[in-house]
Amino acid sequence: MNIQVDDGVAPAWKFAPTAGGPVSSTWAIHVHGMGGKRAGALRGVPVASRLGLTSLVVSFRNDGEAPPSNDSRYSLGQNEWLDVEAAIKYAVDHGAERLVLFGWSLGGSMALRAANLSAHSDRIIGLVLVAPVLDWAKTLTSNGSASGLPEAVAKVGLKMLGAKAGRWVTGLEQALDLSTLDWIARAGDLKTPTLILHGIEDKSTPVTVSERFAEQRPDLVQLVRFEVPGHSLEWNADTDKWESSVTRFLNSLPAG
Repeated sequence: MNIQVDDGVAPAWKFAPTAGGPVSSTWAIHVHGMGGKRAGALRGVPVASRLGLTSLVVSFRNDGEAPPSNDSRYSLGQNEWLDVEAAIKYAVDHGAERLVLFGWSLGGSMALRAANLSAHSDRIIGLVLVAPVLDWAKTLTSNGSASGLPEAVAKVGLKMLGAKAGRWVTGLEQALDLSTLDWIARAGDLKTPTLILHGIEDKSTPVTVSERFAEQRPDLVQLVRFEVPGHSLEWNADTDKWESSVTRFLNSLPAG
């Protein structure tokens, strides 16, 4: 199936619930991370399907499956979230009354942005975020350090991403406003119950950022830690723990 986006159509997979009984009017939208494909987000579908949710696994601009943006560059969720919004509109147009967004890494940042800005934000009842990028400045600096890049050089790079004059180097059509993508500074803007699943040895997207977010919003954020190296491998390391955590969270949300 295809979903209408800004410059054409983006391919998506749709999965019906596998549970018996009436089909829920709650849909799940699954968003993969940077450098990945839709297949990476399939890990969240089985648990959603067992709970009676219809799932959409979506692509977004510049992931090699959806149409590229004019500059063919990632904008760290600043613009990609609009493709999630297109999927949300599709779901609502086809009967979804409530929505749960599953976001992996960059997809987590996009899910937060969609929950904040979507025309249907009132229908988004929960977020399931896997190793989400909550603070791009921290994440990019951390990745730079892991690659041996001096912190001073990384900071210059961040300034270029946010400066109009830096577009000739970055290739971006528009400068990035990293402050709008900083959910540590914007923790007060969160309005949706959120489950975060994060590996404690993730060097790409440090778990300390998720811990700080959870500490700032204990009323809405639940954090489940996994003892796993690498990034976005929580499900792979302990599928039972991952799916049981998601099941408890989804069952705590308003019934549909």
